[in-house]
Amino acid sequence: MRRRLGRECLYVPSCRLGLYLALRHWCPPGGRVLMSPVNDDVIFFVVLAAGLRPVQAPLRADDGSIDSAAVPESTWRGLSAVLTANLYGNPDPAPELRARCDRLGIPLIEDAAHAIGSVVAGRPVGGIGDASAFSLSKHTGAKTGGFLTVADPTLREELARARDLLLEPARLTAELAYGLRPYAEAGVRGLRLTGAARAALRLLGREERTGIRMELRPNELARALTAAPALDTLHPWVRVDLHDYRLAPGRLRLRRTERLLTGLDERLAAHLEGTQRLLDTRWALPRPGPAQPLFRVPLLVAHRDAAIAALARRRITVGYLYDPPLDTYAGERFTDPSPRPGPAAWFARHALPVDPLRARQVISVLTEIDAQPARPPVTRHAPVRVPRMQKYAPPTTPPTARTPPAQLPVRGEPGV
Repeated sequence: MRRRLGRECLYVPSCRLGLYLALRHWCPPGGRVLMSPVNDDVIFFVVLAAGLRPVQAPLRADDGSIDSAAVPESTWRGLSAVLTANLYGNPDPAPELRARCDRLGIPLIEDAAHAIGSVVAGRPVGGIGDASAFSLSKHTGAKTGGFLTVADPTLREELARARDLLLEPARLTAELAYGLRPYAEAGVRGLRLTGAARAALRLLGREERTGIRMELRPNELARALTAAPALDTLHPWVRVDLHDYRLAPGRLRLRRTERLLTGLDERLAAHLEGTQRLLDTRWALPRPGPAQPLFRVPLLVAHRDAAIAALARRRITVGYLYDPPLDTYAGERFTDPSPRPGPAAWFARHALPVDPLRARQVISVLTEIDAQPARPPVTRHAPVRVPRMQKYAPPTTPPTARTPPAQLPVRGEPGV
């Protein structure tokens, strides 16, 4: 990945832990972070765990990317950092955001979990910010691991020490469960027992999500935030969907990840082919520039629930839905709402994230049910002047000089 990105890379057990490390290093506790309201709620809780206040950005309704021109000047002046989402692999406007951050002297941190093969302004996503976090659970299918990249290679050892303080020791039982999981999941799917398995989890009280968003539990969350920054108190929220997010990897995990990484180029080529096929349908809007190897392709359909149900009947699962937006989900008690929430709400309600590896089957089902395309409302706003960047040049001042790093707690302190 160092060769692929041209940056120093640090292995982490998960993208969410990599983001936590970056936020703690670059942002002082109590700072404010601009982020996308259409993102996994886990990332929202990672920001809170880092002792920071999420600020929800306005989005474009057609692709869910951050609309940097619609961010008010008063919001820019109060930020400590910007966190991109690159939702489904579609790049946020990183060059424009980079220019803004440089003018304000704040870091740009890229969440590239969905965007391991995406490119923006001729550069790989994750190669523009001060730091970026990637997931190896997505395109590679490793279901574990990630890595943190940094623009300043001298920071690698410091971040590695901070990572090691947060790791939980490897467990044999966890390694065995990881090794058996693919076979168990294949068996459940093959026997068509997915519904029964979910019902069993509900019966045992192990189901962490009953809807798209996890249960907020606001009073419990407010009490937990009194100890932030800390991972331990926010652990019930940050761990959802990935309990091993801070587990030191064992040999089995590393070997499988390494093997799957050797096929990354072929996997990206398959995602690109499926993406191009889906973008040629009537449910997709034209996009500028060449197609990206998206992790999911957000088709826009008028009656999404009906489409999801029709796909489920063909055993095609639709995941990675982020509805409602985070400001609606969490409220002003825990986040600053977007100044223009309408486009994000529209996109969250109509986006149908499709696995490009199943493009043919999805197109067949949507054609069969005569799914109608949805078209986003036209939104006009006064543009904010941002310097255009034709070519990105790294800032001459190291990130650590621009923004003093917040000190991570040492082992034995609360939250470690």
